[in-house]
Amino acid sequence: MEAIILFLLVIALLFLGVPIGVSLGLSSIIIIAFFSSDSLSSIALQLFTASQNYTLLAIPFFILASSFMSTGGVAKRIIRFAIASVGHLRGGLAIASVLACMLFAALSGSSPATVVAIGTIAIAGMRQAGYSLPFAAGVIANSGTLGILIPPSIVMVVYAAATDVSVGRMFLAGVVPGLVAGLMLMIAIYINARIRGLKPQPFAGMNEILSSGKEAAWGLFLIFIILGGIYGGVFTPTEAAAVAAVYAFLVAIFIYRDMGPLKGMEWVTETDGPRTLIGFKATVYALALLGLWLMSSFFFLSETLSLNQRLVIGIILALIALLAYPSWRGAQYGMHAIPLMLGKGLAIWGRNLGATLRVAIPACWHDDTRKVLVESGRTTIMLMFIIVNALLFAHVLTSERIPQAITDIMLDAGFNWFTFLIAVNILLLIGGQFMEPSGLLLIVAPVVFPIAMQLGVDPIHLGIIMVVNMEIGMITPPIGLNLFVTSGITGMSLIRVVKASLPFCGVLILFLILVTYLPIMSTWLPYALMGPEIMTR
Repeated sequence: MEAIILFLLVIALLFLGVPIGVSLGLSSIIIIAFFSSDSLSSIALQLFTASQNYTLLAIPFFILASSFMSTGGVAKRIIRFAIASVGHLRGGLAIASVLACMLFAALSGSSPATVVAIGTIAIAGMRQAGYSLPFAAGVIANSGTLGILIPPSIVMVVYAAATDVSVGRMFLAGVVPGLVAGLMLMIAIYINARIRGLKPQPFAGMNEILSSGKEAAWGLFLIFIILGGIYGGVFTPTEAAAVAAVYAFLVAIFIYRDMGPLKGMEWVTETDGPRTLIGFKATVYALALLGLWLMSSFFFLSETLSLNQRLVIGIILALIALLAYPSWRGAQYGMHAIPLMLGKGLAIWGRNLGATLRVAIPACWHDDTRKVLVESGRTTIMLMFIIVNALLFAHVLTSERIPQAITDIMLDAGFNWFTFLIAVNILLLIGGQFMEPSGLLLIVAPVVFPIAMQLGVDPIHLGIIMVVNMEIGMITPPIGLNLFVTSGITGMSLIRVVKASLPFCGVLILFLILVTYLPIMSTWLPYALMGPEIMTR
């Protein structure tokens, strides 16, 4: 009886337009106050316990990193690299947009952020190349959903907090499905392009691929820091999120300089001569190689090599790069000119480091920085309010043994793991049309998780199934966030965006079927690297 009243209260409040966090919290308080044997003091205890959840601390940091990456010009560099890599294929610009969304998803962990960052630039580029606006909008709306599947993913952190599974395993579990989903969308675009007779772009050449790759490298290196740090045992996912936020701030403000007090100031000016430029680039490559070696060896070789050994190897590699680059690029000046070129390159370093030091402190409260912090704070408060109330809702479910009662009913009805997963997919696909992903996941996960464990469904596999359902929910009306964001970017009506997204939505439905009934797609990588998830409850 309590279960029926609880769910009726939540549904009624949602239909009355009450915010989801308030609906969950108020329904839980009413059940505890009038129908449960729990005391009211348990409400305060559960709210305090939920707010102290260490795993959830990763969410505000990932949101902050995503905001700096979205604002700091990373997206346009990723798009340039994606176009250089695959733009020469038939339907290449659309395929490049999918690739750019996949790469940006690995930085942001957010689907709407991916749509905004990539869609703002990519849709205009596709229109100039002759693609129809609905086609471009449909590609971006669907590709943006990869933002919550490819790690790091905020939705995966929410699932891990709600079910007490490993965030690291969830992140690894999203790698293969994310690549498969992106590949399926690319294949669909290629087939569509052949049917429409779209002509491929000319191949940009290896020089453009390398040049654009170097431009995007500072942003893409964040993927290595997060995943390498977690699986190298250097820090936890929460600590990785904090490192990502600081790194994103430094890259956006001081490296790319697309925001903050150094905005518009180039590292290299027209007055810098060719020898100066060669010397500067040689030092950049040497320092980059040294940093990459020290970080990767720390992640993966710290037990094999001592710090002194790693440092010596790194210095040797850096010196090789420092001498090899000017010998190659400045061959016309002779070997004797190498010291002069390196010395001239130091002048560029001096000019830029001086400017950086002068604005290092003011940059922390610059208008651009403050704007990013405020927007991130608003998103964090909204999401954390929903999560805390959802965890109170989960406490009521557990204390009233509602999942156990539902499990008994389903087992008595003859459900097995196969039919149970069909029911879960139907429930989430319907719910995803009306609710925000994190809120829906926090309502459904505490109910279905115990049932799944009883039926032998792997907890990591279940998590990926739920995330893919949330993906599809992002592009289904009337509440699909990606639809509204795409509509805002393109100026199209919501109905036109929905129609444009439908063909690619069918690809994601097919992908959902594959993920649901091929568990190895989700479980192979995390269990190969970290071992199986062991549930203790």
